[in-house]
Amino acid sequence: MSPIKKKGLGRGLSALFGDSTSKNDKEKQQIKQEIAKVFISDLSRNPYQPREFFNEIKMEELSNSIKKNGVIQPIAVRRKKTDPDKFEIIAGERRWLAAQKAGLHEIPVTILDLNDAESLEVAIVENIQRDDLNPVEEARGYKRLADEFKYDHESISKLMSKSRSHISNTLRLLTLPKDVLAMLEEGSLSSGQARPLIGMINASSIAEEIVAKNYSARKVEYLVKSKKNTFTEKKSLDTNILKAQERIEKKLGLKVNITNKKNNSGKITIEYKDLDQFQLLSDLLTKR
Repeated sequence: MSPIKKKGLGRGLSALFGDSTSKNDKEKQQIKQEIAKVFISDLSRNPYQPREFFNEIKMEELSNSIKKNGVIQPIAVRRKKTDPDKFEIIAGERRWLAAQKAGLHEIPVTILDLNDAESLEVAIVENIQRDDLNPVEEARGYKRLADEFKYDHESISKLMSKSRSHISNTLRLLTLPKDVLAMLEEGSLSSGQARPLIGMINASSIAEEIVAKNYSARKVEYLVKSKKNTFTEKKSLDTNILKAQERIEKKLGLKVNITNKKNNSGKITIEYKDLDQFQLLSDLLTKR
């Protein structure tokens, strides 16, 4: 499916999301004429909705507001293919759920004629514009555009008014382990904290350390860099050097680290934990 032909949809989104700077009265009138009231029971969830988690406190606040003022902004819907008398929510699922919680039986809707790709676009755009999606939901939304509707990163970038690097970096978050993605979803880990962990073998343990110690994104970058350097040094050690290191450790009973450079120069570092170990080491080194 081609991701071009977005001009009409863009104008519809402008009016749909209440863009007060839009001056096309004819277009606004067209949107108004599509507004109707339908039974809440005639609505169903959008299968292309990227959002999976709803904040219960905010949902309760919205429900109380709807009880008092009603649903001010209509929900965007499209007719169901299998039953034209029923509707599928495109944008506004929170309002639909909150209206049910508030005890409403009918709700105002704007009926739009959109295909599957456009329905997904509106759902993602609406949530992102309202900062409602967590990073994982955002990434999964982009992935659906790419996998199911053949959008490339450049097309998604233009559609979402985000930089191409933002789209690529967000999608890369999905390569993280499931437990790290769960931390992102629940909000204990931010995108800035998680991004440096991409490609790390021990990403899960580092993520737990980040959350436990509340590291900043800058601190995380430094931490990951130091761990990568340590891993590289260990990996580059010759097998004979490792065996020698183990023999010395066994002989001394102390932690030993050998750094061997390409020209075979280097250093041996011996760690001690207290004065007794220091004295033992000193005696061994100065013994004649």
